[in-house]
Amino acid sequence: MQYRTLGRTGVQVSTLALGAMNFGQLGRTTQDEATAIVDAALAGGINLIDTADMYSQGESEELVGRAIAGRRDDIVLATKAGMPMGDERNHRGSSRRWLVTELDNSLRRLGVDHVDLYQIHRWDPTTSDEETLSALTDLQRAGKIRYFGSSTFPAYRIVQAEWAARENHLSRYVTEQPSYSILQRGVETHVLPVTEQYGLGVLAWSPLASGWLSGAVRAGREITTSRSAILPERFDISTPTNRARLDAVERLATVADEAGLTMIQLALGFVTAHPAVTSAIIGPRTMDHLHSQLAAADTVLSADVLDAIDAIVAPGVDLAAHEKFDTPPALLDAARRRR
Repeated sequence: MQYRTLGRTGVQVSTLALGAMNFGQLGRTTQDEATAIVDAALAGGINLIDTADMYSQGESEELVGRAIAGRRDDIVLATKAGMPMGDERNHRGSSRRWLVTELDNSLRRLGVDHVDLYQIHRWDPTTSDEETLSALTDLQRAGKIRYFGSSTFPAYRIVQAEWAARENHLSRYVTEQPSYSILQRGVETHVLPVTEQYGLGVLAWSPLASGWLSGAVRAGREITTSRSAILPERFDISTPTNRARLDAVERLATVADEAGLTMIQLALGFVTAHPAVTSAIIGPRTMDHLHSQLAAADTVLSADVLDAIDAIVAPGVDLAAHEKFDTPPALLDAARRRR
């Protein structure tokens, strides 16, 4: 396992982080299975665990909390808030009212008195940066969080938040968590240059592109991944987008074979090769998944392999741009484009 400094915090974290989205109902993972995955991940050198309040509506945090009991100080623990937690209209977003309440809920579920990294799961257009940063700064000063970060923020919102922190003498985001993979490279255009400019650590989620780059999706095979059962439209080969993805996967498989790598090693090695990326978040559902992903911990891709990837999916290109979660509201709401 390799380790890198998380932004400018001085905290050393593994280049592969354990994502716990599949812990609980979503991934049908029991406590014993989650604990075994955490045990093996820590034994493999991973020291960063990332979860969120909304993963299986709090169950993921509960499973993580029980799994790390007795060894909290050896783990960099990250969670997130902001996505809906039920039907109540104020149980979501990044207002002071909700963040103060929900952090206490997360600490209770995790069984800890603080988290190392508290992340705003998505930019909340209804809440000002000053409101959110002020609340996070107070929670930091109270000792309930050590650092805080953003997740899937558009580049211009990252910049805006940095300036809001400076203008109002508040603590600032120290990390960003974007979606990044060989098949979804759009963040290379604006987000990653911005994180480098401001010295933010980057925790890349979905580096295996929801299973497209796991080796399980190939031409002529029935697609039976767990994600395809949840989101079948993203794996419907009759659509032009998915045909383009499958074509890219077949060409990438040839690159991996010629380099003596698995598809997982190629995919994770690509993400961690970018100088802006601190860690790639893996989300294993089973021990077999974990072991195949840990095998990529020391993968370093050669310049020739990286060039071959660029020839298949050009830098800055998203093969499925409509699946992104960072589209500015001004593009989603037609009324904002009409007089």
